Amino acid sequence: MLKDKVAVITGASRGIGAEIARTFAKYGAKVVINYNGSKEKAEEVVAQIKAAGGEAIAIGKNVADFEEAKELMDEAVNAFGRLDILVNNAGITKDTLLMGMKEEDFDKVIDVNLKGTFNGMKHASKIMMKQRSGRIINMSSVVGVQGNAGQVNYAASKAGIIGMTKSLAKEIAARNVTVNAIAPGFIQTEMTDVLSDAVKEQILSTIPLKKMGETKDIAECAAFLASDHAGYITGQVINVNGGMI
Repeated sequence: MLKDKVAVITGASRGIGAEIARTFAKYGAKVVINYNGSKEKAEEVVAQIKAAGGEAIAIGKNVADFEEAKELMDEAVNAFGRLDILVNNAGITKDTLLMGMKEEDFDKVIDVNLKGTFNGMKHASKIMMKQRSGRIINMSSVVGVQGNAGQVNYAASKAGIIGMTKSLAKEIAARNVTVNAIAPGFIQTEMTDVLSDAVKEQILSTIPLKKMGETKDIAECAAFLASDHAGYITGQVINVNGGMI
């Protein structure tokens, strides 16, 4: 499905990003595992992909930095000759109610989640437009769609990603480059593993399917959007959330 496509996945050393990387490689893509502070985990994902017969490299760059984001795309092209897919997955949380939220905690989340996605789109789209082909997939969130108490900064960043996705999709569609977003609901990751049973029960009560999603649910959606099967889909937000909204 993705044979010989070159994909960059930001924040791919663990969780959803790592699962997307493994899934893309399974479908034949050559994968660039981007990381910022988790070199060992990124190299572990590379080793897993290679052990399964895939092709992958790890590149450490801070996508919140405009120039480093450009270096990431350039190094991917230098390694594999082109850039077909970008998944803007890197993100952080610094949760607290607005009254207790520090300015730096707001700024940091916006810098990584929103500006980092802008940086990736900016540099990747230039390459893809010259190729006259490409897929950009941005990771939003159910929180960016419906909000959540204690996550004003995170919600703002993820809602902003939706706006950027829809706007860029209109700008570069004529060059055969699609831009879509995935809005995951509650997915079983390291972040949800630490929640108490009471909190988990409350979350499950809001999900019609009565279960949390798995990272593979997001990865398979991303693989479809990255493939030729999704060539007529652009500017969309795909909610993968068990029916929450």
